[in-house]
Amino acid sequence: MNRRVESNHALAHAIHLANTLKVPVLVYEALTCTYRQANRRIHTFILEGVPETSSRLDKLGIGYVFYLRARRSDADDMLYRLAEDAAAVVTDDYPSFIAATHNASVPGKLKIPYLAVDSSCIVPMNRFEKREYAAYTIRPKIHKLLPGYMKPLQMPKLDYRWSGPTPNFHTEVTATNIAKLVEGCQIDQHVPISTTFHGGALEAEKRLETFLGSNLKRYATDRNQPAAHATSNLSPYLHFGMISALDVALKVQSFGIEHNLSSSEFLEEMIVRRELAFNFAKFAGPQVECLSSLPDWARKTLLEHAADERKPSFTRAQLEGAETYDDIWNATQKELLFRGKMHGYYRMYWGKKIIEWSPTCQDALETMIYLHDKYALDGRDPNTYTGILWCFGLHDRPWFERPIFGQIRYMSYDGMKRKTDVASYLREIAYIESTGKDPFTVQ
Repeated sequence: MNRRVESNHALAHAIHLANTLKVPVLVYEALTCTYRQANRRIHTFILEGVPETSSRLDKLGIGYVFYLRARRSDADDMLYRLAEDAAAVVTDDYPSFIAATHNASVPGKLKIPYLAVDSSCIVPMNRFEKREYAAYTIRPKIHKLLPGYMKPLQMPKLDYRWSGPTPNFHTEVTATNIAKLVEGCQIDQHVPISTTFHGGALEAEKRLETFLGSNLKRYATDRNQPAAHATSNLSPYLHFGMISALDVALKVQSFGIEHNLSSSEFLEEMIVRRELAFNFAKFAGPQVECLSSLPDWARKTLLEHAADERKPSFTRAQLEGAETYDDIWNATQKELLFRGKMHGYYRMYWGKKIIEWSPTCQDALETMIYLHDKYALDGRDPNTYTGILWCFGLHDRPWFERPIFGQIRYMSYDGMKRKTDVASYLREIAYIESTGKDPFTVQ
């Protein structure tokens, strides 16, 4: 899940272990055609990061094997083949999606140690013994532990350089052959690549530098203004582990101190809110995508209003195609379709309206997950599921009673117009739709 070389705790542990055992390190990375909603956009984004990963590993003397499982009929046992000659397997401790399933099923099939290391969070997930109720309950615990973890990770030097042969199932990925590789995969080819985001560590680092130089000074005041572009736009890269949350937090903190800028608002989102999501995913387990994971008050109030009339009601196809009467909502959906990411503040509105327009809350939940899985480059992770369930009351509190929502927080069209520059946002999305180009792509 953490597809990077720098500031990678799992890789650092593998190097320490290899040095102790006097053996080299081989990194195995794979991309299968069988993950949920596998498509051209997600495949391309992942593959765009492979050449840089290979180059950086080679400089450290670490071997690298990349396996692209293009078709369902292709072999799916490469990890086990490599493990036959290995001393141990080190992987990511990750609470959702494919990694969670693998970490539960793979160890019993191996004859060697299988070690899962948390390299996603700054304060490791396992430092918390229970599921936290909301940000206000986890915040003081994180702040108490943070000084022990908010420090740079010095990657150890590898003592024994990899010199083994390259397996015949290795897939050579270059900047020029990615499109052809993707075309040969048995995946959904109809989801286009993002107009805005390209994968890889270099792209992530470029976006971080842009955020520090141009946006951090505006973040506290403009972060909820989509047309202001004051956020970092790092979520796709954090999702695929192409950049470290720890490195981002340290650089933002350091830059803020050096330039007398406030970084607390950003660090609240990067650390407290993000790690609250990982805490939820860890303790919710298989129920991370279920309404049963909501607090009692939320489930109760939604059940009491389950029979309320939904008028109008839209089909999933209409929602996917941004075919509603609401121009703000249509623009948020189009942003997802084009960019592969929505601004966080408007995504809350997007989710609330899907609840209002769906026959049942279960239908609304399934539609949100479906659309994120299919189009979002930052989907399918703890933040996705937490953000979706927040729309139904997770990590929130009861509000005023109203139809359909009960005591769940409501967000209105007029509220969006009052609080945000809707006109500029609509023009921006219309420009992308008409030209296929994003004027705010980082160069």
